[in-house]
Amino acid sequence: MNPIVISVPDWLAEETAKLPQLMPSIEERMSHVIRFSRLNFERGTGGPFAAGLFEKESGKLVMMGVNRVVPTHVSSAHAEVVTLSLAQQALGTFDLGGEGMPEMELVVNWRPCAMCYGAMLWSGVRSLVIAGSGPECEEITGFDEGPIHPDWVGEAQKRGVTVREGVLNAEAVQVFRDFAASGALVYNGRGGSS
Repeated sequence: MNPIVISVPDWLAEETAKLPQLMPSIEERMSHVIRFSRLNFERGTGGPFAAGLFEKESGKLVMMGVNRVVPTHVSSAHAEVVTLSLAQQALGTFDLGGEGMPEMELVVNWRPCAMCYGAMLWSGVRSLVIAGSGPECEEITGFDEGPIHPDWVGEAQKRGVTVREGVLNAEAVQVFRDFAASGALVYNGRGGSS
């Protein structure tokens, strides 16, 4: 039986090594996530999505990840799933909110899709920071982000996850515009949105 392997691009380790280990401000964390989302599509290694996992209070970088759906032939290899999975393996736990662990914060360049929303809730993170949650991602790029609960923020809060949105929104939207202009592949299962 073959194992599931979701590899990350070579440049990810190189670029991550250049990052400061502590990023105290939310804006600094998001700025790097947005830069990685741009690098991912510009280098042809995936879609325009990235995520970073940080210790919420200290700003310590735990893991960076990017979308890897097309290169790995794995539809679940979204940036959030890749980042959370790599972090869980590196830390040796399936529960990133387990006893004795610092509060973890997931920083993503847009609202998680339907799948990634569930993965985020079940991962144990306590905070989600996003650049935006409006229709811009789907309208500009053509990606189908799937159905999400109308009160997704409230549902996250019920489960102990705080949500902050609107961090560097214009910068994230510009990456989507540049991706759309590049003519890169937009993958949607069964056609998704058109």
